[in-house]
Amino acid sequence: MRTYETIFIVHPDIAGDSYNALVEKFKTVLTDQNAEILKVDEWGSRKLAYPVKKQARGTFVLVAYNAASDVIAEFERRMRIDENIIKFQTVHLEKGLETAAPVKEAAEAGAEESETAE
Repeated sequence: MRTYETIFIVHPDIAGDSYNALVEKFKTVLTDQNAEILKVDEWGSRKLAYPVKKQARGTFVLVAYNAASDVIAEFERRMRIDENIIKFQTVHLEKGLETAAPVKEAAEAGAEESETAE
């Protein structure tokens, strides 16, 4: 299995329960094909750099997952036929999912190390 990251943009008119149902639908598409979802980040509504399907705004969702290569074809096919998804892109992460330490915790750890050195 390889690690992939897909970002998709949801139509701006989709909100509330229908938005949550749409995100759950695509998470289910992955889990039904034995993909392991690593993280789901909902970035919220943002202005697009250029109009996409006559829309100036969209709601961004980032999904990171481990899956076989044939899973990607089905996942993208489902996004392509769903009219609520206005754009998507999938990227293979060669080094896997790299998680950065939160800034606050890293700063606190640095402060503790300097106190013990004194």
